[in-house]
Amino acid sequence: MSTTTVETDLVTAVARPARPTPAPIPMSRIVSVELRKSFDTRSGFWLLASVGILAVLTTAAVILFAPDDQITYDTFGAAIGIPMAVILPVIAILSITSEWSQRTGLTSFTLVPHRGRIIRAKLAVALGVGVASMLLAFGIGALGNLLGAAIVGVDPVWDITGGDFAGLILFQILNMLIGFMLGVLFRNSAGAIVGYFVYGFVLGTITQVLASTQDWFERAQPWVDFNYTQGALTDATSMTGENWLQLAVTGFFWLALPLAIGLVAVFRSEVK
Repeated sequence: MSTTTVETDLVTAVARPARPTPAPIPMSRIVSVELRKSFDTRSGFWLLASVGILAVLTTAAVILFAPDDQITYDTFGAAIGIPMAVILPVIAILSITSEWSQRTGLTSFTLVPHRGRIIRAKLAVALGVGVASMLLAFGIGALGNLLGAAIVGVDPVWDITGGDFAGLILFQILNMLIGFMLGVLFRNSAGAIVGYFVYGFVLGTITQVLASTQDWFERAQPWVDFNYTQGALTDATSMTGENWLQLAVTGFFWLALPLAIGLVAVFRSEVK
């Protein structure tokens, strides 16, 4: 009886067709899921909505309080860039730390075992949201420039060139990458956000004071201070080859290297 049963099982196993290997999840689907996750929660929705809200409030403040001769597109762009430099990196931070703070990482990395694909999708969504937000904010600034010029009775002044506009976009993208890097490195929302404010405001202030009091650091600052070299992008048309080299050197040590360390930790860490 047992021999007959074994033979029957063998025949059944041979006759049964092989189960097809499921196709890998396309990258476009992962990106769309990550994009939807950015809007799903109430906090995520209002964080993204705050980009437009702050752009409108900043534009209104310029119209109300700026002198008539300062109603220019450059003024609106500079004013809008200040809240964007705070909000956009926070969006990038939360896009990566949410997997750990909301304990969804186990589900995400189980459905897509290759963690690098999820990280790349999160980066693509963060940069896409950042660029779209900047275009929206500068569009609101352009409308504010037209409205402000009409109110004060002057011709609109469009004093931001295409190169300057590209430099401002690159400046904000680098800020978002810094936030993303801190999110990967800390994998904790509060810690990464505090780290960004320390880097952007506390460390930036310290290096400015040090450069103003120490000649040796003033000479070395363009090669060691990423905040300083980023600031040159706000006037991108005057960037020289040396400026771009300084940006690349400081970006490697302050952005690329810590990001690589954080990615190694993400790939090797146990997700719970």
